[in-house]
Amino acid sequence: MAHMGFLTIGELARRTGLTTRTIRFYSDEGLLPPAHRTDAGYRLYDGASLARLELLRTLRELGLGLPDAEAALAGARPVADLARQHVDLLDEQIRVLQLRRAVLRAIARTRTELDGVRLMKDLASMTDAERAAVIDDFWDEVNAGLDINPEFATGMRSAKPVLPDDPSPEQLEAWLELAELVRDKDFRARIRAMSEEHAARRAEGEPMDKPFGEARDQWLGWTTRATAALSSGESPSSPAGQALAGELTGAYGKPAATVADELAAGTDARAERYWQLMATINGWPQWPSQVPAAEWIIAALRASQG
Repeated sequence: MAHMGFLTIGELARRTGLTTRTIRFYSDEGLLPPAHRTDAGYRLYDGASLARLELLRTLRELGLGLPDAEAALAGARPVADLARQHVDLLDEQIRVLQLRRAVLRAIARTRTELDGVRLMKDLASMTDAERAAVIDDFWDEVNAGLDINPEFATGMRSAKPVLPDDPSPEQLEAWLELAELVRDKDFRARIRAMSEEHAARRAEGEPMDKPFGEARDQWLGWTTRATAALSSGESPSSPAGQALAGELTGAYGKPAATVADELAAGTDARAERYWQLMATINGWPQWPSQVPAAEWIIAALRASQG
C-alpha cells in the first residue's frame, strides 16, 4: 500500500483469499501481469489487477482450464462460448458420476462380491437395445415351450426399459435393480410357475384368451375397490368383501376356494416390483402396490366359504 497505491502479492492474497504461491504462478504464466515493478524488481499490482485476479479466480472455480481462462481474459474467445463448452463437459462428468453412484449403491445394496463388480458396471453401461435383450431373454426362458395366450404374452413382454439421454440417479438404480431381479434364479422360477399354471388352465379349456387390456382393467377395478375397503377399515368378511368375492366367483365360474388359490399363486410382491421398476425407468406414472388389495380379496374369497 506504500508504493503509490500499488498492491504487493501479499496484499493481493489477503484481499482475495488466494495463496501468494497461486498468485505468483498466475503472474509467471502471464495471466496476471504486474502493473509496476520496484527498483528491486518486486512485482506490484493495481486495482485493475485485483479485478482481473477476482475474475480469474471465478473462471477457475467454474472449471475453466488455464488456456481457456487466458483466452477469456484476453477477449480471444467469448465467455458465453466457453461457458457452453464447459456446460457440455460438466454434463458428461455428471452423467459419469451418476453412473458410478448407481453402480456403487447397487453393489452396496446387493453386497456384490468382487467378481460381480464388472458385471454391475457393464449392466449400467448398456444401450437401450442391450437392455431390451436382457428383458427378452427373461421372457423367453419363463415362457419357453408353454402355450400362453399370445396377446397376454405380447403385452407382458412389450414393455422395455428405455432410459432417457440424461437419466436420473433413481432411473439408473431402478435399471440395475431390474436387471438383478430378472437374472435371479428364484424369481425366474416363480414367474415360470405362474406361466405354467396359465398354460395348464388354458390347456384344460379355461377361457384364458380375454384381451390383455380388458383383463388388466377388470382386475384394476377389483383391486381399487379392495383398496378403498382396506382404507376404510372394512374386513374381508364385511358385506363389501363378500360382494366382491361373489363377483370374482361369478367372473371366473369357479368355487371361491379355487379362485382364492389361483389368485394366491399369482400374487407376488417381486412380480409387482418388476412393473414398478419398469415405470421408474421409463418415467411412467407409478401405481401404488396392489399386493395388499390382492391379499384382501383372497381373504374375502376364503371368508365366503365359511
